[in-house]
Amino acid sequence: MTTTPASASPASSPPPGPPVPPKPATRAAGLLPADPTLRRATVLTAANSLGNGLYFPLGVLYFTRIVGLDATSVGLGMTGAGLVGVVAGVPAGRAADRWGARRVGAWLWAGTGVATAAYVLVQSYVGFLLAVVCATGLQMASRGVLGAIYADVLPAATRVEARAYLRMVTNVFMGVGGAFGAIALQLDTRGAYVTVIVVNAVSFAGPALLLPRLPLAPHALERTGAVADAPTGSPAVDRWRAVRDLPYLAVTVLNAILVVQYTMSEVGLPLWIVERTEAPRWTAALLMILNCVLVALLQVRVARRASQVPSAVRAMGWSGLLLAAACAVYALSAGLPAVWAVLALSVGAVVQVFAEVLSAAGGWTLGYELADSRVHGVYQGVFGAGMSAGMMAGPALVTVTAVQHGTAGWAALGVLFAAAGLAVGPAVRWAERNGEWRGDQY
Repeated sequence: MTTTPASASPASSPPPGPPVPPKPATRAAGLLPADPTLRRATVLTAANSLGNGLYFPLGVLYFTRIVGLDATSVGLGMTGAGLVGVVAGVPAGRAADRWGARRVGAWLWAGTGVATAAYVLVQSYVGFLLAVVCATGLQMASRGVLGAIYADVLPAATRVEARAYLRMVTNVFMGVGGAFGAIALQLDTRGAYVTVIVVNAVSFAGPALLLPRLPLAPHALERTGAVADAPTGSPAVDRWRAVRDLPYLAVTVLNAILVVQYTMSEVGLPLWIVERTEAPRWTAALLMILNCVLVALLQVRVARRASQVPSAVRAMGWSGLLLAAACAVYALSAGLPAVWAVLALSVGAVVQVFAEVLSAAGGWTLGYELADSRVHGVYQGVFGAGMSAGMMAGPALVTVTAVQHGTAGWAALGVLFAAAGLAVGPAVRWAERNGEWRGDQY
């Protein structure tokens, strides 16, 4: 609690006035944001996204074409590694609460870099499993910790907008990295693959050095001091409450269902285009480019309008409905002539982009605002684990619905998305009714 110094007279205080709205977090100073913390976060995000974009197009091919492993075995190994990552998210968040999100995040990123570099040493399936479980598990566990870091270092009033800006940076540099990764694919030599893997490893290990240097925001310093100064005998903070917070878990599950849309774009649409439509194969690349460009243009603007709980709930509801509409348009592309199929798929992709930016902004806001601010690490670990689970289940879900059953499958998927989006409102009201225990006063 802030007190007025004894030497200060009431007359010396400035007259009260209307609250000053927060300055946009993304106001530029040159090519980077004006806020110094967001500038540092932008640099490490850009570096990491560039490395990930490089590696993304050729990761599986390295293990099948260069190492010589069976494609099915590689897929099973990556699925198992993903499961490890989902499970590791909550303990990683708890560690962030105990030892500090910035420190734990740095160790996770550094460990991911080392494990990724170990790919170049893989010569057997056992070696592949060890490397991919470590790399994927650590990377997925770091998602929730990174969310806790943003909760600590970004001003609460502009946090969602700042995350939207960082997502735009991610998309841009993933695209740039993907372009250079395509060159490595064309070369198709061990040297080209190894170079990409090493660069990707450095993109984790290098930025890890910046994470501990991100300064805490005033609200995080105040909260830390309030908890540290709590009198002896005060009720202890339940560090594991997030895993028993049923309303928060409900919102996490609904968000995870909407997250399936990402694998719908990455896995479902390419298979749908090749197997069920007359559209040329390059349409999949066209839709991905369209997605990257529109997300970069729209995400920050949408996030500014979904930074409060009521607007975030509306965003999630509209996202579910728009995803259902996109599924309907995708279904229409089957049986159309090539030109019309490309047009239908493009329209569906544009509709899906609006759904994507709405659900991303709404999810960030709810993930923070419904959490106990004293233990953001474990809460963001739970929320991040839900997102990881949704992305893991997505390929199988989209394949067994839309790709295998056509229009009926797309309809089932659309109903699932719409129901999840509309159910967010009741889940949030449940969370708000049961949220009196939370430490948001800090």
